[in-house]
Amino acid sequence: MNHQMPETNDSMGQPAAGDHPEIVARLQQARTQLKQEIGRVVIGQEKVIDSLLIAMLCRGHALMIGVPGLGKTLIARSLAKMLDMQYSRIQFTPDLMPSDITGSDIIEEDPETGRRQLEFFRGPLFTNFLLADEINRAPPKTQAALLQAMQEREISVGRETYHLPPPFFVVATQNPVEQEGTYPLPEAQLDRFMFNIPVVYPSKQEEVEIVKATTGDADVQLQSILSLDEVLQLQSLVRGVPVANHVIQYAVDLVDASRPTSQAPASKGTASELHRYIRYGASPRASQCLVLGGKARAILLGRYHVDFEDIRAVAAPVMRHRLALNFQARTENITVDHVITQLVKTVPTPS
Repeated sequence: MNHQMPETNDSMGQPAAGDHPEIVARLQQARTQLKQEIGRVVIGQEKVIDSLLIAMLCRGHALMIGVPGLGKTLIARSLAKMLDMQYSRIQFTPDLMPSDITGSDIIEEDPETGRRQLEFFRGPLFTNFLLADEINRAPPKTQAALLQAMQEREISVGRETYHLPPPFFVVATQNPVEQEGTYPLPEAQLDRFMFNIPVVYPSKQEEVEIVKATTGDADVQLQSILSLDEVLQLQSLVRGVPVANHVIQYAVDLVDASRPTSQAPASKGTASELHRYIRYGASPRASQCLVLGGKARAILLGRYHVDFEDIRAVAAPVMRHRLALNFQARTENITVDHVITQLVKTVPTPS
């Protein structure tokens, strides 16, 4: 099993957040500006926007799930414009082939010499910000091509391997599997996404504002907030955020408590009662994502260290697609979010 993810420990050569307060202040300022700017076209959905920012800062990828018409595509497209990143959008359809997204070798003929040679034409995967729209409408082979690129940051065509440009950030949208004509992603492929972000219906007041903003003739032009170089600098800075051993231990305890086979003291009591609903728990990749997400959240809030609350705040988007519930959970209407909420309440913080 491959649990390859960026390191959670402070890496040698990574800038320490405490040594660069001006960069942290710049990120806080950018977060405020991003929310103000995106609020001109997206009403509400602040938690979704924050989760996307955290995933991007961690060099992870995000999956947004919701019924059509909730603004998933609009959120991703607007965020890409404000981050000043090269942006591509792929509309996934049942007839989309892997070569349609990776690119392919094409025979080119030199008009002067008449000599023919293979030349690689790059597909839309060669970008910084990729919106994979309705990923669950594409056949499994095409889904696998995208998910391999997400994991390896490279693609192979024929005998050649091509590296994708950094940063490479994928935001995929997915309609619920109950929608007709979809190919649900297997659990092993879902695990490639750092965050699983639900996009829910707006409140009545938000919907009133949406209707007012979208039924006129106003053309809103979003401004760039962060440059590509700043994004790369912030991604490196997140790696330098220190994490105390007991905070890492808490993240591991939380993930371990999700596994029915766990015998750890942290999984006794209410947590062990939840095991009767869980088919299998989260992998070590979830522990890595909890710590990385905690680092990014701490920096976004202007802190130079990770607290227990940072781990709790990212627990749901990190774990909701990494837990598989059994038939008993379905018969009792137990949801994954309910299980995660109870785990967070139950698992104690290390002393």
